[in-house]
Amino acid sequence: MVDADQTFVIVGGGLAGAKAAETLRSEGFTGRVILIGDERDHPYERPPLSKGYLLGKEERDSVFVHEPGWYAQADIELHLGQTVVAVDRAAKAVRLGDGTVIRYDKLLLVTGAEPRRLDVPGTDLAGVHHLRRLAHADRLRHVLAALGRDNGHLVIAGAGWIGLEIAAAAREYGAEVTVVEPEPTPLHGVLGPEIGQVFADLHAEHGVRFHFGARLTEIVGQDGMVLAARTDDGEEHPAHDVLAAIGAAPRTALAESAGLDLADRADGGGIAVDASLRTSDPDIHAAGDVAAVRHALFDTRFRVEHWANALNGGPAAARAMLGQDVTYDRVPYFFSDQYDVGMEYSGWAPPGAYDQVVVRGDAGKREFIAFWLREGQVLAGMNVNVWDVTEPIQQLILRGARPDPDALADPSTPLASLLT
Repeated sequence: MVDADQTFVIVGGGLAGAKAAETLRSEGFTGRVILIGDERDHPYERPPLSKGYLLGKEERDSVFVHEPGWYAQADIELHLGQTVVAVDRAAKAVRLGDGTVIRYDKLLLVTGAEPRRLDVPGTDLAGVHHLRRLAHADRLRHVLAALGRDNGHLVIAGAGWIGLEIAAAAREYGAEVTVVEPEPTPLHGVLGPEIGQVFADLHAEHGVRFHFGARLTEIVGQDGMVLAARTDDGEEHPAHDVLAAIGAAPRTALAESAGLDLADRADGGGIAVDASLRTSDPDIHAAGDVAAVRHALFDTRFRVEHWANALNGGPAAARAMLGQDVTYDRVPYFFSDQYDVGMEYSGWAPPGAYDQVVVRGDAGKREFIAFWLREGQVLAGMNVNVWDVTEPIQQLILRGARPDPDALADPSTPLASLLT
């Protein structure tokens, strides 16, 4: 067991950091655990920010990972609303924005990601929004309610998961919604055109207007307020508010200034870590959105920005910091809820990685499972309004299964039978 006089510092106050701190204590670590977050709120989970909490169906307190009193009970030292501005690897210390220096024996970087910004005129207007933090969701709830009440227009730049979930929420509030997306379908880079069209149809049925093959070039305003959004094909869309949902970038500035190895942009960027989530410095680990892991199953390095990665990656890093033999090889997983449609996705199948899509069930009724295959091998699977199938889907992926495509597409064939 690690000596009780050691200090483990966690930089990042999100889910990964909170679960890492929890794991250190549950594994018996009795030294100092210091968690530093740049938000004043206690660590919270992000999915509700674009789902239940944004819709007003969940209370604010429900998003927090632990009750506020838990940290004192677990002897976790919190520094909230504080920014780490430097890591001194030689001295094994971090320096905060207020000048405080904290020494560490082991350091965990869970600095997360930040929303990419629109680089167009008009982004300084009051009605331009992003969604990443709890404070953003607090503000956006009021904005969507006002738009719904006043029959206002919301323009969303980007038809990824966040853009679509917010579009669904805005429609439930009664707002008019236009989504501007450069690709020909929503989620084009994640699901491809076949399944992306399913989500285009879903939102169109609920009154969302899509403008594909275009990008925002200007947000027009007057007296500080948004009036319209213009696109590069000459179109102008009425808007009272604009939401940028064009992805997120890993927050690597601290790691870069400390001289840690970073992943290539082609791999999604981030801090390069090995299978035990260790960086190029043996006393520094990284997890969550910011970590680019070399994944043995897919034989490549990539970065995952989803809830399950933070939930599982923080504890895995904590155990590795304690000297345990850790291999982080979980199948990537995420979920989404839009209107009356729920889905779960397991695996990794970016554009160019697969050569076949097999659909089991009725995509038109939005009750189906889609599988992405390469040379017959299952790389990923997504169940839409079909439940309790995540485990067999992940087993197909983990085992490198190459099932008969006709059997894979047949709902009467149990998925478990395809594992043999």
